[in-house]
Amino acid sequence: MSNTERIIRLKTVLARTGLSRSTLYRKIAEGTFPAQVRISIHGAGWHESAVNGWIADPVSYGRSQSAMQPSGQAAV
Repeated sequence: MSNTERIIRLKTVLARTGLSRSTLYRKIAEGTFPAQVRISIHGAGWHESAVNGWIADPVSYGRSQSAMQPSGQAAV
């Protein structure tokens, strides 16, 4: 089995997380869900490993991201 990173699309992300489309995009805006990756002019997806990380521990995802911000900058 290969150890390559996969890009998964919206339908797959929604099926795996159980989130609605609007909730998913709200969480991205809040910084509590991984951001999309552009794969073409009109297409985007998510790194499968990032989504799996969120599924494993959704509560701490936003906290761990804000902890990585440079000092002196407020987390949004």
